[in-house]
Formats: sequence, C-alpha cells, structure tokens
Amino acid sequence: MFLGKVIGSVWATQKENGMENLKLMVVQPIDWRGEESGQTVIAADRIGAGIGEQVIVSRGTPARILFTGHSVPIDAIIVGIVDSFEVPGAAGGEE
Repeated sequence: MFLGKVIGSVWATQKENGMENLKLMVVQPIDWRGEESGQTVIAADRIGAGIGEQVIVSRGTPARILFTGHSVPIDAIIVGIVDSFEVPGAAGGEE
C-alpha cells in the first residue's frame, strides 16, 4: 500500500468486463511529508474519494481480490481516505 493524493479523474466510456460502474482516479504517490514520491497511477475508486484528498492505495493481487467472484483487470484501488495521520515532522502529522 502507499499514500497518495488524488489529482484527477479518468473518464472511459468503453471498459473491459468487470469494470462497469467503476470510478477511475489519477493518484500521485506522496511521502509522509506530502512530497511527490513516484509515478502517477490510475486507481479504481469504490469509496468516493475526491480530487485533492489524501488516500491509501493498494496495488496488485490485494487490489483484485476485493472483487470476490469477479475477474477485474485492475492493478490499483483506493482503499481508504485519510482523515489524518501522525508521523513526527510530516505534513498532516504532529511535530
């Protein structure tokens, strides 16, 4: 899993089977200080994250197994919206 910031949305009218009704968001990985930390990813979103929110993203097999009984061609999914966190010296954390 990694911490990221939602920076955009993706609209796709044609999708593979199993991806119907899935919202897709562009997520910029960030480090604990809120600095960019890697290449952007497109992540499925079933929990309603919005642009500008910090999120927790799961990748690979853990992302796919959330869709029990379905074979869904995704590599990343937003699994949490961050309200706050505490890491000394980090953006959003306690000093």
